Amino acid sequence: MMKIHFIAIGGSAMHNLALALYKKGFTVTGSDDEIVEPSRSRLAACGLLPEAPGWFPAKITAGLDAIVLGMHARGDNPELVRARELGVKILSYPEFLYEQTRDKIRVVIGGSHGKTTITSMIMHVLRESGMAFDYMVGAQLDGFDTMVGLSNDSRIAVFEGDEYLSSPEDRRPKFHLYHPHIGVLSGIAWDHINVFPTFENYVEQFRRFAELIEPGGRLFYFNGDPLLREIAAAQRHITCTEYQAHPAEVRGQQTFLISGDERIPLRIFGEHNLQNISAAQAVCHALGVGDERFYQSIGTFTGAARRLEVLAENSTTAVFRDFAHSPSKLKATTRAVKNQFPGRRLIACMELHTFSSLKKEFLPHYHHTMNDADEAYVYFNPHTVEHKKLEPITSEMVSEGFGTPGLRVTTDAEALFATLETKRWENANLLLMSSGNFNGLDLHGFARKITGE
Repeated sequence: MMKIHFIAIGGSAMHNLALALYKKGFTVTGSDDEIVEPSRSRLAACGLLPEAPGWFPAKITAGLDAIVLGMHARGDNPELVRARELGVKILSYPEFLYEQTRDKIRVVIGGSHGKTTITSMIMHVLRESGMAFDYMVGAQLDGFDTMVGLSNDSRIAVFEGDEYLSSPEDRRPKFHLYHPHIGVLSGIAWDHINVFPTFENYVEQFRRFAELIEPGGRLFYFNGDPLLREIAAAQRHITCTEYQAHPAEVRGQQTFLISGDERIPLRIFGEHNLQNISAAQAVCHALGVGDERFYQSIGTFTGAARRLEVLAENSTTAVFRDFAHSPSKLKATTRAVKNQFPGRRLIACMELHTFSSLKKEFLPHYHHTMNDADEAYVYFNPHTVEHKKLEPITSEMVSEGFGTPGLRVTTDAEALFATLETKRWENANLLLMSSGNFNGLDLHGFARKITGE
């Protein structure tokens, strides 16, 4: 089996790929200058945790079959320099995934929002249907030990298609490297402005994704996005099929899919999830899963980690955590919770954590995105702004950018949660939205405290 070395093995995607290759029987080594949980414990459990932090050129030998290079590594990384000197093959992890699945039917889910959930839904249904498949997804899922899975006998590979850059040496978006036979585009909303400085440049990446679908392949796209309709209309080498939100109804506090005379109860909710279900159903049908099997399976889908994840609940209160950080995700997630529980007050808290969200020029894109909340809070850490080498922002800038009446802005996470703890939580929900972790606070513990779990 192949000998693979990971430069920056501690990353979320990187360590999961390392674990997947180890389980496949590969010889795996790696280095990193810092490895935090849960990567640290998971690598240690398989004997893959580097003996010491740092970069060690002596680990790079001509006997390696390939280097997998993570985004965390810089171009002058000592191990990378040594690999170039020896002529060892250097691949980004999307390139490596493509090499491993070159002879398989590749399904790639792209879009500014929903791609993790759609990928997770497809994986859940295929597993419930007894179908073998390789996969890569950006969240931990129930029933899957790792976020990457590779095998020798499956004929299908399902990948979440991230538009961010592939590696320090390869500036192409990751989802350009997979060349799918079946593609999905869920929607376009400007993100990653540190890499794509104009909206037009960002949109171009999704147009290119569609062009890179294998000739004779298929693209499923959300028909509510005019940009996607334009992209689909320009494709001549593939079949493009639109989808929309699946018909549904809400009874009490539960959502039911409508299929003819049937009503299928769901464990998830929200307009975006109804769109995601339609995308997943279209892909599963293209892979040979019938509607009856699909509905049986989707009814047991509980969601991906940090995607409207329930941290704790009782009969009158629920605490949700969501990865929402871009304006479109923030607005959709806040509205979904309010609409699902119209009789409860909604207290929504958002952490500005990404490069785009902390850039003062981007703040106006958040205008009115939290208006569906009864109380809205925004937290940001000035140290994070400094670490990302951005111009400082102020609470006044954030408040003006969001434009939500009564919005409270804070730079003190502990003070924010102390305020939340004093509130009356009967008939009220709490929604915590961030791609970070609110300065490392124990969100599960806090959720259990206010719900009495």
